[in-house]
Amino acid sequence: GLYKKMRVGEQAMYFAQLRGLSKKDAHRELMIWFKRFNIMDWYNRKVEELSKGMQQKVQFISTVIHNPDLLIFDEPFSGFDPVNTDMVKNEMLRLKDEGKTIILSTHNMESVEELCDNIALIHKSQVVLQGKVFEIRKEHRPGIFRFRILGNDFDFTHPSFEILSREPYHEFIDLRIKKRDDISSNELARLIFDRYEVVSYDEELPTMNDVFIKTVTRDAI
Repeated sequence: GLYKKMRVGEQAMYFAQLRGLSKKDAHRELMIWFKRFNIMDWYNRKVEELSKGMQQKVQFISTVIHNPDLLIFDEPFSGFDPVNTDMVKNEMLRLKDEGKTIILSTHNMESVEELCDNIALIHKSQVVLQGKVFEIRKEHRPGIFRFRILGNDFDFTHPSFEILSREPYHEFIDLRIKKRDDISSNELARLIFDRYEVVSYDEELPTMNDVFIKTVTRDAI
C-alpha cells in the first residue's frame, strides 16, 4: 500500500532509499521509470489524488526500483485498463528476460498463459495442479482439430471422429473435428488428407482458464 497523504515522488524516493539506493541513484532511476510509465505530471501530486490504476503504477515502480533478483507480484493488473495492463506485462517480460525470478499470484488465467513458464494451481488451500504451462495445456487437450478444406463439399463420415461444426468460408469449408481417444492425431489427419485437399489444420489446445475450470469442477465432484 501507499501513504495517501504523501506526494507521489516523495513516497517513491522514500521506498527507493529504504531499499538501499542513494538519493542520487534513486532520483535517477525514478525519472527513468516515471517517464516510461507516463506519470511525470503526477510527481508532486498527493497519492490520494491518483486513481487505483495510477497508484498501482507507483507500487510497481517501488517494487522494481532497486533491481531485485526476486520479484513477487500479487494481482498486479488490478485497476488497470488494457493499455496499462500491456505496459506492465511488457515490463514484467523484460525483467524476466533479464534473468529475474518472478512469482505471480493471480486469478487471471490469460496473464498466466502470457507470462508464466511454470504454475501451481491452488484450490481450497491445496496444490491441485502444477507443472509447465504448455505441458499442462497439452495434457488437458480435448482431441479437437480444425481443418480448412478446399471446396464446398464434405460428406465424409467415419467411426473414429465426430464433426462438431462445418462452416463454409468462400471457397473453403472450416471443420472442427473431435477424434476418438483410441486413434492418434496422425491417423485422423491421414483420413482427411487422403480424401480432401487440406489448406491448413491445427489442434485446439485448451486455455488455462479451461484447465482451471475443469480441474476445480472435477475436484468439487
